[in-house]
Amino acid sequence: MASVVSSDSSNTLATRPVKEIYVVSRLVREARVALEGSFQLVWVEGEISNLAMPGSGHVYFTLKDEAAQVRCAMFKTRNRNIRFTPQNGMQVLLRVRVTLYEGRGEFQLVVEHMEEAGSGALQHAYEALKHRLGEEGLFDQAYKKLLPSLPASIGIVSSPDGAAVHDILTVLNRRFPAANVILYPVAVQGGDSAKQIAHAIDLANIRQECDVLIVSRGGGSLEDLWSFNDEKVARAIFACEIPVISAVGHEVDFTIADFVADVRAPTPSAAAELAVPDAIQWLAKIYSYSQRLHLLVAHRLQNERRHINYLQQRLPQPQVTINQQMQKIDRLQQQLKRNSLHILNDKRQRLDYWSVRLKHPQEKIEIQQYKIAALAARLQQTIQQEQERVEAQYKALKQRLQLKMPLPMINNQQTTVRQLQKQLDAAMHKRLIQYKANLGQQIRTLAAVSPLNTLERGYSIATLVNSGRILHRADEVKPNQHINVRLERGQLKCEIIEVKK
Repeated sequence: MASVVSSDSSNTLATRPVKEIYVVSRLVREARVALEGSFQLVWVEGEISNLAMPGSGHVYFTLKDEAAQVRCAMFKTRNRNIRFTPQNGMQVLLRVRVTLYEGRGEFQLVVEHMEEAGSGALQHAYEALKHRLGEEGLFDQAYKKLLPSLPASIGIVSSPDGAAVHDILTVLNRRFPAANVILYPVAVQGGDSAKQIAHAIDLANIRQECDVLIVSRGGGSLEDLWSFNDEKVARAIFACEIPVISAVGHEVDFTIADFVADVRAPTPSAAAELAVPDAIQWLAKIYSYSQRLHLLVAHRLQNERRHINYLQQRLPQPQVTINQQMQKIDRLQQQLKRNSLHILNDKRQRLDYWSVRLKHPQEKIEIQQYKIAALAARLQQTIQQEQERVEAQYKALKQRLQLKMPLPMINNQQTTVRQLQKQLDAAMHKRLIQYKANLGQQIRTLAAVSPLNTLERGYSIATLVNSGRILHRADEVKPNQHINVRLERGQLKCEIIEVKK
């Protein structure tokens, strides 16, 4: 709190409080901030009165019950999502932000979402079932299955006459026309629609004829989407062994099926994009892998050639090794001869020495001659054995060198690489021919059943704006009612001026 310091005649300091004064705008603004901070988004139910819908597109009304009332405002950006026309006396359920309108200092509610009170009961049932199934673990991420990267067959559980099937088929034909499509036709709203949807999911799970299953329908109100909030449908999706993509309603719509499914797509078209890869990107990836394979094989061959050249440089020539061994044998023979001559000379010298000293040495001479002959025989035998050992070692080295020659191994590897290259080229060519044939058959089949051929002859299709139901008779519409007219190219939104029966 602010204070003012003053001095008196006694030179003593004293303080006194000063009143804090608010201007009106500040008081209202701070009250609004405090009020908005105290309440998050809340749901409130009541009756509409004093409804005003000016040209600005905003909606203003009073929400009341038996004991109180409050002003409400719903701005243009929010009321576009209303699926009905608000009227005085209508019981509605609102999701609102609590605030103050500063211009008049009035307490009011800013409406974020509006639905009829009957939908509120459905909303409560939806929340209760969602909580119960969540407690049982049906929404746990641990049970979510991964989508296949390249499905051969795609199942669709939806109405055969709905726009959702057309959107899915259009995207599948554009992204991956080679994939097979199996439609499990069901009613997507009405009395037994939930039973039909659950039965179709169980049937697809039993047949196991598709790799991924899309459960889908177009947008609508909470009542229109209620079949996908049914417990039987939720448990059928949870029990399905095939990966399931849920694409129910628009991006802002959430159903129990979305939480149980393995993947939730915001729209049917998005579900088709999640189910299959882009064929162009896939073929580009295959081509890239082929190029990488060629480069890897060429690089491997180049490395092998370098290794062989390196080994050839390290390995000596066989003739050089033979020459070296022959030189060693000659050196040993010469050494043996020198040793023999040295021994003989030594013996002769000793013989001469003893001959001089001894008289009549005939007997000793004969003994020495015998010893000399024995030594000569042993020397000759040793020389022969050493020569045979060297020759055997030479033959063994020659055989080992011949076994280590890399040329036969290189020839075998090159032959294997050429055979594998031919097999790879033939397999890729055969697979491309099969894909082209399947693509042509799918295009012809789609063209045969497409309703667009009828539109090309000048016909058109008229449908109701709200429900999308196709018109067959003039008495199905009234003056001032709006309809959509589908032409070969584009659509027309028309207003009925006169009905002639």
